[in-house]
Amino acid sequence: MSERTPLLHYRLSTSVNEQSGEHQPCLPREAVEQSPAFSRRKSAHHSRPKKLSTFFGVVIPTLLSMFSVVVFLRIGFVVGQCGLYQAIAMFLVAYFIISMTVLSVCAISTNGALDAGGAYYMISRALGPEFGGSLGVMFFLANVCSSALYILGLVEAIVATFGLPEDGVSPAGSLQVLPAGYWWSLLYATGILLLCLLVCLVGAEIYAKASFIIFLVVMLVLATIFISFFAVRPRTILLPAAPPILNGTGPQPPTMANFTGFKLNTLLGNLDADYAVDYTTGTMMSFATVFAVMFNGCTGIMAGSNMSGDLKNPSYSIPRGTITAVIFTFIIYNLLSLMVACSCDRILLQRDYSFLRDINVWNPLVTVGVYSSTMSAAMSNLIGASRILYALARDDLFGTVLSPAKKTSGNGNPWMSVLLSWFLVQLVLFTGKLNTIASIVTIFFLLVYAAVDLACLALEWASAPNFRPTFRYFTWHTCVLGIVGCAVMMFLINSIYASASIAFMLLLLLLIHYLSPTSSWGYISQALIFHQVRKYLLMLDVRKDHVKFWRPQVLLMVSNPRSSVGLITFINDIKKSGLYVLGHVQLGDLDTLPSDPLQCRYDSWLSLVDHLNIKAFVNLTLADSVRHGVQHLLFISGLGGMRPNTLVLGFYDDCTPKDKLTDPALADATVPTQDPEDERPPYHFPALRASIDGKEEGNGENGKVMGPQEYVAVIADAMKMMKNVALARYFHQFDRASTISSSPGKGALYVDVWPVNLLRPDSSSYVDTCSLFLLQLACVLNMVRAWRHARLRLFLCVEEGRSLRGSEGKLGQLLKELRIKANVYTVPWDQQVALHWQRQGEAGKRRPSRQSRREEEGLGKKGLFEEEEGDDDYVNSFPSNATRLSDEYLSAVNRLILEQAHPPPAVRFLYLPRPPADTRRYTAYLRQLELLTKDLGPTLLIHGVTPVLTTDL
Repeated sequence: MSERTPLLHYRLSTSVNEQSGEHQPCLPREAVEQSPAFSRRKSAHHSRPKKLSTFFGVVIPTLLSMFSVVVFLRIGFVVGQCGLYQAIAMFLVAYFIISMTVLSVCAISTNGALDAGGAYYMISRALGPEFGGSLGVMFFLANVCSSALYILGLVEAIVATFGLPEDGVSPAGSLQVLPAGYWWSLLYATGILLLCLLVCLVGAEIYAKASFIIFLVVMLVLATIFISFFAVRPRTILLPAAPPILNGTGPQPPTMANFTGFKLNTLLGNLDADYAVDYTTGTMMSFATVFAVMFNGCTGIMAGSNMSGDLKNPSYSIPRGTITAVIFTFIIYNLLSLMVACSCDRILLQRDYSFLRDINVWNPLVTVGVYSSTMSAAMSNLIGASRILYALARDDLFGTVLSPAKKTSGNGNPWMSVLLSWFLVQLVLFTGKLNTIASIVTIFFLLVYAAVDLACLALEWASAPNFRPTFRYFTWHTCVLGIVGCAVMMFLINSIYASASIAFMLLLLLLIHYLSPTSSWGYISQALIFHQVRKYLLMLDVRKDHVKFWRPQVLLMVSNPRSSVGLITFINDIKKSGLYVLGHVQLGDLDTLPSDPLQCRYDSWLSLVDHLNIKAFVNLTLADSVRHGVQHLLFISGLGGMRPNTLVLGFYDDCTPKDKLTDPALADATVPTQDPEDERPPYHFPALRASIDGKEEGNGENGKVMGPQEYVAVIADAMKMMKNVALARYFHQFDRASTISSSPGKGALYVDVWPVNLLRPDSSSYVDTCSLFLLQLACVLNMVRAWRHARLRLFLCVEEGRSLRGSEGKLGQLLKELRIKANVYTVPWDQQVALHWQRQGEAGKRRPSRQSRREEEGLGKKGLFEEEEGDDDYVNSFPSNATRLSDEYLSAVNRLILEQAHPPPAVRFLYLPRPPADTRRYTAYLRQLELLTKDLGPTLLIHGVTPVLTTDL
């Protein structure tokens, strides 16, 4: 090799030293076993036994990837600039960083059966397809560019040694016979790449044999170098020509330097740092620049793990082989640094980076070592790139884009991936010089190393019982140190390229997250979320709950989702970041069934949740009656401080349900299955009943009956359990998208609130617990983004001569203190109340209630929320005279509500009184609610049992 080989060539030739490996199919084991071709692939897999041992499969590839040409060309550069002390410190820091990653690799590789794919397989199976796919693409591109880098570096070295001079005349007896120039260099690079292609097309076995021959050559060259320090006598060496000094001023660079042999004075002169200008580039060196150049020679630690598909025992070979190679290269680097510092003048180290060739017992050996190691690195990266591409194609993370890369030969060699990788490398070769991307390629590899550390850290922090690697010489501290070390090195090498590579990874991550199919590899994020949620749930103390931080936590009972889409989406808006549970009762007795029938239903329910884009949990139960099932869910739903405080039920009426899951808009809501030939229906929900026949929707096929008596009993049970209750009627008419999109401008949506017990005309309270609960829920709905422009309309029912003094003003003041923006409307209802008292036979006269008297006297701030003992029970209870409420009165109130709806509201909130204490009155109670809400459109009848509003800060 020519003495004038520039430093940029050294950086180019050794900027990335990486992996190779034979990848086998990387499909998840579960998906493979379910595939129709599983048996055929399994037999084919066993017909190609893995043959590589620890030495041939791990030690040799890792050693060659870490040594490359660094051991021949950079030792003098590092010691000459930094001195022996700082050089050893640099190697210690660099190897500490990569050792942390090695520990993570060893831990993951011993945590079960490691399939082919190396770093990509480990990251994707530990962190999920998003991280695995994005880093896999970067890993593939880094290997492609790295292969081109090594080939171009080898071409430059060959041209420097055998190329014709610029005048085109070769000296007599000289070996400089090759023509030079861009196109000639491209031709030489293409020929070398074709040789690498032929080796890779044959397969991994021929590559392993070629690597072993190269390994023997490199070890022979190293042996002669160590021998030369003792056998070669001191000599003076001619230094390569340096760039001329500008204007001819200043001291001229020396032309000669000494190889002194082992001398104490030489060692003392090389102990301390002496940073100087790089003679090939004219750039002033510093600790950071030298460390960045040196660190490139310490990468390549995953070359052995990437051979996992061809190893006899990956879990045994990868830890032992990788650690052996790392320790061996560390010893060699430090020994060479010490010998160089003891025997070479600093001028020789700073001005001749290829001095090892000049002091060798046989000069051509070092040149052969440089050529062979560079050729090995180029071939290693080409075969590594092809295997990564093949693994990405088999995992179907990018759909049909990479389908051609799945093709393999009879012996399992992915020849199509090899050809695609070769084509990309050839394209990169046309650039001729890759100095600009040499650093970013190294950064790509460092990013992959950091991802491996992150994968191991996530597995350790998740504390999953199945993460129990046999290699235990690691902790989460080593993982964090590895991540930090890789990140620091990335930004030390080039902060701009580091930022760009991270941004590129995040872009790929988002792309794969939204476009790739669901995998069955398992998601580490789910394990981490479980770990953190459990910890915070334990910290959520129900004894510390405060009314200021109350939020709705809803259990919505769904009989059949086919008819409940509108209600499900509406309740999702009203939950205000609280707990939202979809509950369903399946009638049956587990004693008479062979297995739990609910387990196969969860997929359909969860698919419905995904399609409707709601944030809800699903809780199904098996019971002998709907009432008992609802009781079960109210008792057991939620954990700790996250339990439902509000029960929502569909109304019990004669409305014929409509199947919203058969709408064209929902036609694409299919349940994802692994088998594309599976023609199951979109959802496994029962067909709807044609009309009311007393059977519960979804359970009618079991012959179970839920009558009005049981329905009201469910309401009473919830109130006994101190749960707020809401009954939803006519929500089969509600379509969230059309309701919101139909509003042409701000304020076009209306939400009506009637905070008075319309079944108790003898009580006109607007400030009891239930009324305030209505106000709170209406306000919560108004805070949702889609409902933000809706206007709240609050209606006060008053009687002429008996109206509350200043009731409208008092209620307006209350709304102001509660920070609720609503328009208050006074509604006279004398005619409706008269119908009620005529039925009572009292000629329209009544004795004012205690609540009315208190409001007439005026209420202070405290009185708004604290009532006299017994008042709340009096107002909320089902009145004793309610059984004598006439149909005429209820119809009149119903018409009154309809008359105020100009324009009609999107939804109404009405006061729901308690069910009667006498269970024999349940049917009458339900009939009165039905008459009251007839033809009102989407309506919520709401009863609150707990305080939810406060004016305190």
